[in-house]
Amino acid sequence: MHDTLEHLKRGEKGIITDVSSIHIPLKLLEMGCLPGNTVELVQLAPFHDPMYLNINGTHLAIRKETAAHILIEKIK
Repeated sequence: MHDTLEHLKRGEKGIITDVSSIHIPLKLLEMGCLPGNTVELVQLAPFHDPMYLNINGTHLAIRKETAAHILIEKIK
């Protein structure tokens, strides 16, 4: 089942399946936000934005607005 990154809950993991949206900054792609990489939601900011993620060992924070355009497949 495909979902978007914004729907991950704390501690959940997924595999990125698509980042082809024009709303995804090139900088995120350069930092490893690529199809096939594993992503885990580490923490949410107090108002649930931004999201603090671990993508293949790289820690970064992205806005939920951007996360809504990144397709993932959740890992059970």
